[in-house]
Amino acid sequence: MRLAESFRVALEALRVNRLRSALTMFGVVIGVSAVVVLVAIGSGAKNLVQNEIEGLGSNIIFVAPGQLSLGSAPSVSRMQLDDVGYLGRVVGDERNIAVAVNSGESVRVGRVQTFTTVVGSNENVPNVFNRPLHRGRYLSRIDVETRRRVVVLGAEVAQKLFGDVDPIGRQVAIASGTRFRVVGVFEEVGSTFGQSRDAEIHVPVTTAQRLFGVSRIDFIAVKAPSAQNIPGLQTQIVDALQRKYRGEKFSAITQTQLLGTIGKVLGALTGVLAAIAAISLLVGGVGVSNIMLVSVRERTREIGLRKALGARQRDVLSQFLVEAVMLTTLGGILGITLGIGAALGISAVSPVPAAITWWSPVLAFAVSVAVGVFFGVVPARRAGRLDPVIALRTE
Repeated sequence: MRLAESFRVALEALRVNRLRSALTMFGVVIGVSAVVVLVAIGSGAKNLVQNEIEGLGSNIIFVAPGQLSLGSAPSVSRMQLDDVGYLGRVVGDERNIAVAVNSGESVRVGRVQTFTTVVGSNENVPNVFNRPLHRGRYLSRIDVETRRRVVVLGAEVAQKLFGDVDPIGRQVAIASGTRFRVVGVFEEVGSTFGQSRDAEIHVPVTTAQRLFGVSRIDFIAVKAPSAQNIPGLQTQIVDALQRKYRGEKFSAITQTQLLGTIGKVLGALTGVLAAIAAISLLVGGVGVSNIMLVSVRERTREIGLRKALGARQRDVLSQFLVEAVMLTTLGGILGITLGIGAALGISAVSPVPAAITWWSPVLAFAVSVAVGVFFGVVPARRAGRLDPVIALRTE
């Protein structure tokens, strides 16, 4: 039997049993679409994190106490504000060193109140990070040295507290009611690691230390002169801090290293999600195998007649194998279409964009065809091995 004839017979068999064929394909459709959707969401999350980190700026080294890694417990910081000058001699220019001490506090204007992250920082933040201002100015060196009660608002905080009113020169109450004068408002920049940077406010680090009742700083960010200087600068910074704070460990990690670590985690998560989705493909394959076995049983007399008229074992085998592959192939095409549509729909309503990579539909389609071949072989071989005499006697 020619291959074209096998396709014709397979199509006719699927047409005759339309409902059964549709239900059999349904498992494959769900499996393929789930793989496409989950891989798209995982890839989109990875791209989102990459864009957020790159949006901070370039050539940035993040310095923190302890061994900085995902899953490690945070260490209590012993770093002080005078480390800016100390590391400035290592870096070559202390203007490229920014510091931060953070705390969640309430901010109020009149009866309007919101909870936000208060970041105590120095005047070097604009030199290190990409934080453009919408209006006003950033904190100055004099603000830090004299512990002035001035504040730069994130775009979201400014909108909540003042609406369409220009906040420059107006006052806000932070924490227990300490009043700060607004000197600037940041441009809207979005989120990093799921935390909105527009929902934070910046005050002088010295003022923040007094407000929070601490003397430490939580982390240091250093902007390297170029990408080539980063490896050597990382080692010099860690060595300098460990010489100053004997017995303490420090980490200096770059954006690239941070992206690599997070990328591995997100990649593993995407793989796990795809593997879970692939289970439904396996279930769909079992369904295909069961339905094909039922089809062989129902068409035993037909198989016996074909073999009596000269059909060879491989002709019967190819007929049922083509039918199984056709079921999973059609299911794969429908599943890819449904998966892409669902991914685009989720991307439209979700904060995490779905990135449809070329390989996920191709892989899902290839797996669906492989499922048809794998689970169609046993029923096809059973049909091909039937004795024509016994098959013709079957009622």
